[in-house]
Amino acid sequence: MPTPSSPASPAPLPPITISIVSHGQLALVQPLIDQLDRYSRASIAKVVLTVNIPEPDVLAGKSCGFEVERIENASPKGFGANHNQAFARCTTPWFLVLNPDIRFDSDVLAPLIVQAAPDAGLMTPRILEPGKPGPEPHRALLTPVEILGRNKPGYVPPAVPAWIPGLFMLFRSEAYRQIGGFDERFFMYGEDFDICARTQLAGWKLQVGEDLLARHDAQRASHRSKRYLYWHVTSLLKVWRSGAFWRYRRMQRPGA
Repeated sequence: MPTPSSPASPAPLPPITISIVSHGQLALVQPLIDQLDRYSRASIAKVVLTVNIPEPDVLAGKSCGFEVERIENASPKGFGANHNQAFARCTTPWFLVLNPDIRFDSDVLAPLIVQAAPDAGLMTPRILEPGKPGPEPHRALLTPVEILGRNKPGYVPPAVPAWIPGLFMLFRSEAYRQIGGFDERFFMYGEDFDICARTQLAGWKLQVGEDLLARHDAQRASHRSKRYLYWHVTSLLKVWRSGAFWRYRRMQRPGA
């Protein structure tokens, strides 16, 4: 008598939800979606695409190997508010905050997750900026002295970053949920340092995939716009007045 075959196990669900926010940048988002589909489809459950200001829908009719859930804001939101809104739609163990101008030449997402230590709450690859021979140096504690000194001859970057920029942040969803996501008092700039500090103050580690690389087609609006420069400067002042900054600074001291 033939033995009944057992039902096939369901395929494992992709582990990552990605949040991308467009500020009139859908033309930049289009090649990013193509590269994610080409290289990392198996790791992506969904892309939550937030359209922060009205713009022509250049992605209409486009299909790929994962769901793209679209949010159209009635009025513009800040960086943190947009990604917190996207996280409310995340049911996966990993949540990736990604700039529209990040570019890939290979799969970075699956190798990052494979490398993740059990206490890694926030991960990133190395980032290559345009015209640079190697990846961006790691960031030291964000202080006025560090900002003024980082481009001077003889500056020595840290071997381990104190924080990472918000253009590529792969969060363990448990960690993001525990700390309450981004602090929405930061409209733009400063929120990346703040969430790195609070993640580590909560006992999670920041981990870098040193052998993995993503490219940044840098859109440095603060260098061109007085409004963006104002947001940048006022956000830095908020960082330096925050309790998280001073607690994290104490934690960073040798022997702390």
